[in-house]
Amino acid sequence: MGRRIVLLPGDGIGPEIVAAARRLLEAVGGFELEERLVGGASIDAHGTALTDEVLEACRAADAVLLGAVGGPQWDTTDPTAPRPEQGLLGLRKGLGLYANLRPVKPSPALLLASPLREERIRGTDLLVVRELTGGIYFGASGREGGRAFDTCEYEVAEIERIARVAFDAARDRRGRVTSVDKANVLETSRLWRETVERVAADDGEVELDHLLVDNAAMQLVSEPSRFDVILTENMFGDILSDESAMLTGSLGMLPSASLGDDGGGLFEPVHGSAPDLAGKGVANPLATFLSVALMLRHGLALDEEAAAVEAAVEAALTKGWRTPDLAWVGSETPPMSDLPAEVEVGTREMTDAVLAELAV
Repeated sequence: MGRRIVLLPGDGIGPEIVAAARRLLEAVGGFELEERLVGGASIDAHGTALTDEVLEACRAADAVLLGAVGGPQWDTTDPTAPRPEQGLLGLRKGLGLYANLRPVKPSPALLLASPLREERIRGTDLLVVRELTGGIYFGASGREGGRAFDTCEYEVAEIERIARVAFDAARDRRGRVTSVDKANVLETSRLWRETVERVAADDGEVELDHLLVDNAAMQLVSEPSRFDVILTENMFGDILSDESAMLTGSLGMLPSASLGDDGGGLFEPVHGSAPDLAGKGVANPLATFLSVALMLRHGLALDEEAAAVEAAVEAALTKGWRTPDLAWVGSETPPMSDLPAEVEVGTREMTDAVLAELAV
């Protein structure tokens, strides 16, 4: 295969889960792996969260795998100080990654890990399509005396291109798009809704409905199986996808793919750097493994290898292997006979369990 992948471990548990992903990629085989600094680690080494050299290395790569960025040692309210998150935002902007895909499909083996009842979760299979380079995260911001501001802006072209991504995805799924906005309050949301409706009319194959973001947040926990593809803007997508992660039982189970028109994309677990877990050997690597699967499928066009990774993760879960965030609370074994007895393990043991199931 000979593809070149840049690994960006980052901060907190990032180095641990990316090290586990390296083992997985080496088992799949055929990749040239190059490791670089980003986030807080880059601030400590270079004074900036993303150097020009690292950005150029990522542009030249076939795909990029990121661990996580951030930690309390870099937290500051000083607007002039570098922050780890600037590395992630810089990668998205610098690589032209405007579409973030976050699939949510709970494993049958993890029904007890979710805070929701089994009957609410069963049958859930949704995809959050989040616009990634517009909105309030990239609008003008600043402070003027005792006043602060963050500006939410969207252009029609930005909305059109992310809407097309959602409609294309829906045609390969169940043919439904739910567009989430706040059109009863925000002018950007009214433009969003008008533009999405026009793209839907041009498409003609996919069913479209609209939800206000507060209603969507409620329905994600009350009736998650009603959703197929959720299309939404940057900040709403950030919040709703973290909420939907709990349907799977843990943020440690949710992968993501950030894609543009050129290049292989950036792939990362949705969870943060979890500095309280760093160095303890208990971080859940499965969201990173599933992000590797997304990278293989969407970034490198290796569908069979992607399916093999996903099958290996599911097989390990079915046999009862659990990191602490997935373990059934209050009992050594689940009280339902059709679920596996659980064995609580750390990062390395979970990696070993997945690799033992990998067939490539």
